[in-house]
Amino acid sequence: MTFDDVAAIASALPGTMLGTSYGTPAIKVGGKLLARLREDGDMVLKVEDGCREVLFETQPDVFHTTPHYDGYPTVLVRLALADAEQIAGLVERAWGGLASAKVRRARG
Repeated sequence: MTFDDVAAIASALPGTMLGTSYGTPAIKVGGKLLARLREDGDMVLKVEDGCREVLFETQPDVFHTTPHYDGYPTVLVRLALADAEQIAGLVERAWGGLASAKVRRARG
């Protein structure tokens, strides 16, 4: 999986925009960060609070963190090892948490 694959998934959701964050490609919803590519090739992905720890415990080869991201509702994703279907679900859940009610309704 690549960040371009993630961007294609996210682009199908209303209100998403491609841009940059910290000089790397990013996906935003209403100006809020959904995901961004890190310089090392991993992806930062917004997740729900309870989901974060489960991902670390069940798939530590794919999902991890660094001290910089401790305390934030994000995970780092090793894209080369990620399952496309799982990432699509996580992107959609993150989008639902960031999109306005009006944008969510527009999706149907």
